[in-house]
Amino acid sequence: MLILRDRHAIPPEVRGASAAIGNFDGVHLGHRAVIDAARRAGVALGVVTFEPHPREWFAPESPPFRLMNAQAKAHRLERLGVERLFELRFDGGLAALTPEGFVREVLARDLGLSHAVVGADFRFGRGREGDAAALRDLGRAAGIEVTVAPMVETGAGEVSSTAIRRALGEGRPREAARMLGHLHRIEGPVIRGDQRGRLLGYPTANMGIEGLHPPRFGVYAVKVDVLDGLHRGSYRGAASIGVRPMFGENRPNCETFLFDFTGDLYGATLSVALVDYLRPEMRFDGVPALVRQMDADCLRAREVLADA
Repeated sequence: MLILRDRHAIPPEVRGASAAIGNFDGVHLGHRAVIDAARRAGVALGVVTFEPHPREWFAPESPPFRLMNAQAKAHRLERLGVERLFELRFDGGLAALTPEGFVREVLARDLGLSHAVVGADFRFGRGREGDAAALRDLGRAAGIEVTVAPMVETGAGEVSSTAIRRALGEGRPREAARMLGHLHRIEGPVIRGDQRGRLLGYPTANMGIEGLHPPRFGVYAVKVDVLDGLHRGSYRGAASIGVRPMFGENRPNCETFLFDFTGDLYGATLSVALVDYLRPEMRFDGVPALVRQMDADCLRAREVLADA
């Protein structure tokens, strides 16, 4: 997949794509419906998205809300067959464009799209003045065919990033997965921790979750993909997400123990998929009680993953 970040330097051979437009946080079933509609145009499949997320730009002090970082989003879009990712920098200049300016200057002049697809709830332009109907009219004037994809619903209701965040925040990763169309994943590099898990007999791969919407704190049964390095491959394990109250920590992170694995993962990129929520974060009377609970957690995680 070709990733293009400078909208003013799009090569001529890249122009003419059919592109889905949006933030695509989580790349859920609704997003996939928009991408599939763009695919049906029969030309190169593209996605137009924004970094940072506009909500981060307008409200930088707001609590973390993203379901995935830019790298994880790109990986997911590539798996869906997207050929061209237009990752536009969201800044004051882009925010100030009127709906007309966005279509004429960005979609038509800079990106050279032949076809654009958005969801029915799409808003764009200065002050979110433009909607899907306006995009269709403005696109026609600029020589861009526009398709509006209907909202997607499951048995639990309309699919949205907000509903997925709620399910994850309440410890319901299986429900989140039904709306996503895939397991929710935390992706990033393994960082050095205090190596306390190694001393307890449970060496863990530590990852930061800064900037991401935190799932409910606690222990999860997980599937893990090591995306690079000597140990690249797929594994199973148990992960603890939270602030480690037993040891007085206060910065949330994700600590993952891989079953039947030996090796050094420092610096490798992991993708940790949440399969099931096992228990909340707890404080223990001492290390022996903690280790006993970790034994029980891993046994339960193996049982869950045997059927996953």
